[in-house]
Amino acid sequence: MKAARSTAALSLLLLLAGCSAPAGTGPEAAPPAPASSGSATTATGAPADPTDAAWAQLMTPMNEQAVVLLTLAGQRAADPRVRRWAAGLRAAQSGELARLRPLLARMGLPDTNVHEGHDMPGMVTEPDLERARAVEGRAFDRVLMTLVREHLSQSAQVSRSEAKSGTRPDARRLATALVSARKAELAELDLLPGPSEAAG
Repeated sequence: MKAARSTAALSLLLLLAGCSAPAGTGPEAAPPAPASSGSATTATGAPADPTDAAWAQLMTPMNEQAVVLLTLAGQRAADPRVRRWAAGLRAAQSGELARLRPLLARMGLPDTNVHEGHDMPGMVTEPDLERARAVEGRAFDRVLMTLVREHLSQSAQVSRSEAKSGTRPDARRLATALVSARKAELAELDLLPGPSEAAG
């Protein structure tokens, strides 16, 4: 299951353009970006690049859902180190959202979750949040770190693809910054108590 989700992430940017295409249309008929109405356009009226648009429309809800999860750590995490780490990561993810949302606006894309209800790699889903809300203490710490590790790893992977294949300089700069941030964040996560240490 995990391997299948990781494999899917490798081609995620190619698939995103067609993920919200109407039923009965093939990949060649997919819209240039998963916008809610018409083709995405920049502020100057030029069509937004499909890769840039797909990446921005994925990263925004990925971070939004991660922030919801990280917020729970303040009340539910057992280890004070986990609480401090979660608070810092929540602030960083919120800072990225403050750059992603204006990017969506410059592309002429809606600030809505076009992937709602999809089981996207690295996306904290509503069932994930329900599972996190159902536990606390050390059990919550284990759920939190597992979900956040996948979020950080997969968002780094798609951001590397955007940095390499995107065409908008502003999107590629942000993607490059996110790749660097994820490397540091994953290294910090590795310093936290692992599942055996957090077992209660």
